[in-house]
Amino acid sequence: MDIEVLRRAPLFATLDDEAFRLLTDELTEVDLSRGASVFREGDQGDQLYFIVSGKVKLGRTSPDGRESLLAILGPGELFGEMALFDPSPRTATATAVSETRLAGLKNESLNTLLRTRPEVSAQLLQALARRLRRTNDSLSDLVFSDVPGRVAKALLDLADRFGRPATDGVLVAHELTQEELAQLVGASRETVNKALAEFVQRGWLRLEARAVVILDMQRLRQRSR
Repeated sequence: MDIEVLRRAPLFATLDDEAFRLLTDELTEVDLSRGASVFREGDQGDQLYFIVSGKVKLGRTSPDGRESLLAILGPGELFGEMALFDPSPRTATATAVSETRLAGLKNESLNTLLRTRPEVSAQLLQALARRLRRTNDSLSDLVFSDVPGRVAKALLDLADRFGRPATDGVLVAHELTQEELAQLVGASRETVNKALAEFVQRGWLRLEARAVVILDMQRLRQRSR
C-alpha cells in the first residue's frame, strides 16, 4: 500500500506520526479491476474507503434502469463516509473505472480516533462539505447550463484533478466511456458526442481512447461559464 498517498490525504495530514501509524494499522487493502464494485446502492455500510490508486465512480440507478454518475474520485479522496454518521443503506454504487486499490477503514476504528482527535472530525466535515458543494454546483449546472457548457466544465474539473502536461496541451486520462461521460453531465450520449465533436472542430481538444487532450484551456473555460 502506498502510505504516502494516504499521508497526504486531508483526513490524515493533521495526525502526528504515532496516530497515523495506529490508524493505518487498522486499514485493509481492497484491489478492484475495472467494472468491479466495492459496494452497491442499498447495501449496509460499515466502513469508508480511501483511494490509493486508480479511479472510482459513484452512481445511482433509477427504478426504470437509467444510470447517473454523482462523482468521479481519484487518489487521496475518500468515499462511503456517510455511513459513519447515518447507518442507513448505501445511497450509491461505488465502481472502479480503472485498476484501483483502496484502503478500507471500519467505522468503529474511525470512531475511536474521533473521540481522541477532534481535529480529524473537522477534516471529515470539510470533506463532506466539499462533496455537498460539488453536488450543489452540479444541480445548478443542470438548471442553468446547456449541455456543451456542462461538458466543458466536467472536462475542466477532471483536468484539475487528473490532468498532466502533454506536448501540445493537458492530457486528461478520465478512463470514462462516452456513456459514462454523458451520465456525469446528465445528458444523452448523442448530445455529449455532438458537443465533443464541436470542441474538436474548433481546435479546443483532441479525443483519445478514454481520454482527451485539452489544447485550448482558456476557450474551454469560457465555454463552461
